[in-house]
Order: sequence, then structure tokens, then C-alpha cells
Amino acid sequence: MTRLANLALRGMTLVSKFLLIFMLAKLLDPEEVGLYGLVAATVGYALYLLGFDFYTYTTRELLKREKTEWGGLLKSQCAFSMVTYLVFMPLLLILFAFDVLPSYLLGWFFALLVVEHISQELNRLLIAISRPLLASCVLFLRTGLWALLVVGVMFWQPASRSLENVLMSWTLGAAIAVVLGAGSLLRMGLGGWRRQIDWRWVWSGIKIAIPFLLATLAVRGIYTLDRYWFESFAGMEVLAAYVLFIGMSNALMSFLDAGVFAFMYPALISHWQQCSANDFKRQLKQLLLHTAVFCLLFITVAALVLPLLLDWIGRPVYQEHSYLFGWLMAATVLMALSMIPHYALYAQGKDKHIIFSHLGALLVFILSVLVLAPFNTLLAVPAAICCSFFVMLVWKVLAYYLLTPVEYQMLRSAA
Repeated sequence: MTRLANLALRGMTLVSKFLLIFMLAKLLDPEEVGLYGLVAATVGYALYLLGFDFYTYTTRELLKREKTEWGGLLKSQCAFSMVTYLVFMPLLLILFAFDVLPSYLLGWFFALLVVEHISQELNRLLIAISRPLLASCVLFLRTGLWALLVVGVMFWQPASRSLENVLMSWTLGAAIAVVLGAGSLLRMGLGGWRRQIDWRWVWSGIKIAIPFLLATLAVRGIYTLDRYWFESFAGMEVLAAYVLFIGMSNALMSFLDAGVFAFMYPALISHWQQCSANDFKRQLKQLLLHTAVFCLLFITVAALVLPLLLDWIGRPVYQEHSYLFGWLMAATVLMALSMIPHYALYAQGKDKHIIFSHLGALLVFILSVLVLAPFNTLLAVPAAICCSFFVMLVWKVLAYYLLTPVEYQMLRSAA
């Protein structure tokens, strides 16, 4: 029953995120949809600067220690987060000082950034300490329920249709998620809260987290720079079409993460650790098959449904630039396929090449935009994303074949 409830909550979260972007396109002016895309991408990127991917270190440390020590570790992580706030919050003000984002959104931006960061860390922590249902509740409040509510209100109350109301609802949803997650954590009776902050432990975590942070920032950088670059080429109204179509194509990754990768990659790691070559290859083949089938089904359904949805939205800008969807869908499929050698390398602890492939993809994206923009400004960004993710896919596949023992290699044994 618990697992069923967990899956139901995650399913509703995915559906609500998918529904939100289409309803915003229907109910808001295209300029506001484009601006929403910029804010969402910037908040998503800034979260990694504030969090520093430190959770990759903390969760592993928690699982190695007794609950009587957990409070001290979490206290030290909170102290480190205060440092990142002091460093990066003032830097983010530059976005408003130079009108990259409009000044009237400054308050909502920073309020949203704080509650999103705290709720994200609580969600990760609850997953790590085996509270999956509670983690799903926090996630649903943070990204799902508020979206359903604000869409309903805007649909029935035209006067409420504004970007500020969307951001206010998002902030309140994440704040309620913080209250639920923090309250549940305090009720666990964790010990160690009175211990002094262990800055030496923090520094050890920083050194471990930095490589993962660089890899994450590289990929997230592509999905943040793309919106700003596209807006500079095409304007805020056409950016709305880009935001709609990239939101739709990225839904593929969300569904794959929840329905395929989350269930299959732990077994891949287990087979590698148990030195079971046949099981490792079998699991990798199933991962490839499930990913390919899911991609084909998603593309087929999207191709059939998209024209109907665009007619329902009824705004010419989305129909005129519907060609963007094909490019962005191709980029997402390349990203999805790259996750197969990604998890194979991750299972072996070959993190270095994952990091290099992500950094290389960011460099290829930047260079591709600079090369393609003089020829076609509207296609330069989506085509550059395809180029970068193709390079990332090839890099990971080559790294897998060069670094994996022959007896574990899936495709050669199949041949």
C-alpha cells in the first residue's frame, strides 16, 4: 500500500508539472510564459550553487553513522549552506541590477530560491534515510499540488492570470513542503544538534562534492543558457514557444527517471559489485530496451497530441514555431540514450569520464551556438543542444567500451 501511494504521488507530480506548462500557455500572455521559463531555469541553476551538491556527501555520511550523530552532521551542512547564501545571494542580484530579470520579480525570486533549496534538501534527505512516502509528499507539495491549484484558480478567475500569482503559489507550495519535511525530521528525535560545527568535515565534503557539482552545473548550464540565448535572438514572445516545447520534451526525461532509471540502475550497481557479468549485461540490455521503447512511445503520442493541444491553446506564436519541438525532442532523446552508458560507468565508479563528458557538452553547446547563429538565429540554440548531447552520448559510449572489461560489455557479447 505504501509503495502504491508513493507511486501515485509521484505520478500526480509528473502530470501536474506537464499540465502546468500547457495551462500557462493557454492562460497567460506569451511574454509572461517566456519570462516564467527564464525564472524557472535561473532558480533551478541557482539551487545547485546554494546546495553545492553537498548532499552527495551528507547522505553517505548519515548512512554510516548512528542517528545520535545525525543532528550534528545536518547542523554542519546548514552552516555550510549559510556560507553559500552569503556568497551567491549578492551575486544573483546582478541579474536584476542589469535587467536580465525584471526588478518587480526580485522579492519572489529570492523567496522562491530559499524555500526551493530547503525543500529540495529535505526531499533528498528523506529519500536517503528511507522515508520514500514522506519524500514523495514533500515533492508533491513542492512541485505538484500548487500547480494544480493555481491552474484551477486562473481557469475560473481570469483576473488572477498573472506571472506573479504563479510565483506566489509556487513559493507557498514549497514553503508548506518545508514545514512538512522539517517537522517530520524534528519528530525523528535525532541527536547531536548541540555539537559544534565540524568545519573539517565540511571541507572534506566540499572536496568530494565539487566534481559532481561541476558535472551538474555543466548540463544545467546548457538548460539555462539556452533560454537566455534564445530570448536574445528571438524575443520574449517566441521564447514562450521554446519554453512550451522544451517543457514538453523534458517530460520524457521526467517519466524515464521515475519509471525506468530509478528502478533499474540500482540493480546494475548491485550486479557490478557482485562481479556478475551476465546479470550486468542483461540489466544493461533491459535498460536500453526500456529506454528505446519509452522514447518511441512518447514521440508517437506527442506527435499525435501536439497539433490538438496547439489548436486548444489557440495562440499563433506556438503554432508558427512548432518546428522547435522536433529539435528539442531529438535533443532529449540523445540525453536519454546517454544515460545508459552513464549508469554503466557510474556503477563502475568511473565518475571522472561522466564529469568530462558533461563539461565537454557545455563547451560544444557554446561553440555551436556561436557558429550557427550567423546562419539561423531561431535554430542555433536547439541545434546546438543536439550537437552537445550527441557529443556527450558518444563520449560516454566510448568511455564505456574503453574502460569496461570485455566480459561485461553488452553489445559485443550480443553480437
